[in-house]
Amino acid sequence: MFQTIKPLILASGSPRRKALLTTLGIEFSVVVPEVDESRLAGEMEEAYTLRMAQLKGDAVSRTNPSAWIVSADTIVVIEDRLLTKPANADQAVQMLLLLSGREHQVRTGFCLCRLDRNVRVVRSVVSRVRFKHFGLDWAKAYTRTGEPLDKAGGYGIQGRGGVLVESLNGSYSNVVGLPLAEVVDLLSEHQVIVPVDENQAGKDRVNKG
Repeated sequence: MFQTIKPLILASGSPRRKALLTTLGIEFSVVVPEVDESRLAGEMEEAYTLRMAQLKGDAVSRTNPSAWIVSADTIVVIEDRLLTKPANADQAVQMLLLLSGREHQVRTGFCLCRLDRNVRVVRSVVSRVRFKHFGLDWAKAYTRTGEPLDKAGGYGIQGRGGVLVESLNGSYSNVVGLPLAEVVDLLSEHQVIVPVDENQAGKDRVNKG
């Protein structure tokens, strides 16, 4: 669907973010940033995700100054409580029971930057998700699949965790980990990617054949 015409790096080890971009035909390399993800005292949720996205983008930019960098950070928030990735199975179960039968927010901060052009754009997107009511048996059964352990809030809407979701208001891809509409708009605005030309794509298929 899109052609990448400038060097692009995804500053994330998330397989879900990688899959979302790959589905659109966007080509990129992956560099996993090493940053301190501790939350500052009194830091609000939106400010935290924006800072994390920028911090990750800046970390990768320093060693790749002439590449475009996409970075992101996703959190789950319920009643002003921030939920990141559970540390273990017991914590995952506790998170799931906290979310059961209630609405929560999924917020992603994302950043597009390029150091040698002094470009840095940082934004955030929020979606609202309501879980169906379920009990301890469901929470434990889902946790035993292993799926919750590397995901903010302890669930993945794109996987088995989708069975827990009663309703969604906002961007689905944001809940997965990257708000595609907004990120693709930025990449297009800075001409990092362009829509695939159907005529050229046809010629390429003929030449390859």
